[in-house]
Amino acid sequence: MTRLVPLGDSLSAIVGYVSEFLEADSCLLYLNGEDDLVLVAARDPRPGAIGNVRLRLDEGLTGWVARENRLLAISREAYSDPRFKFFSNLPEDTYEAFLSAPITARRATLGVINVQHRAPHAHTGHQMEVLTSVGELIGCLVLLSDLEERGIRTSNYAELALRSVAIGQGS
Repeated sequence: MTRLVPLGDSLSAIVGYVSEFLEADSCLLYLNGEDDLVLVAARDPRPGAIGNVRLRLDEGLTGWVARENRLLAISREAYSDPRFKFFSNLPEDTYEAFLSAPITARRATLGVINVQHRAPHAHTGHQMEVLTSVGELIGCLVLLSDLEERGIRTSNYAELALRSVAIGQGS
């Protein structure tokens, strides 16, 4: 988060780290598009999936997590959940266990991060906390990237902070 790295590269690295740390078989990261969620990073992505796999907020487990801004853990047969949406080009459709957390910043949902296991897997409280924290860190990274993209970089961070406090107080 502190180095100047393109956002896509950072997100790709994060899904790799999360997969490894949580010993997951899959990690998919979606960010809000115009009016949908767009797959922007994945562990071992299928050719053509990044940027092309999209979900509306009323579709799938991922859409539910984004819409409700809540963590979701399913330990077995996630594909049997009535909210599940099948994609013919994603092997994760057959995975048993599903853990998903919203990507948030400033109380807004910016996307969703999912981890999946091929076999049934009871997610621990620690794993849920880790994924929730990662979702919050990614949210900060996305906001910082957005600020940078808009050219709102400034060396007077104190002024920026004080201005944001004044705005929050209605001044």
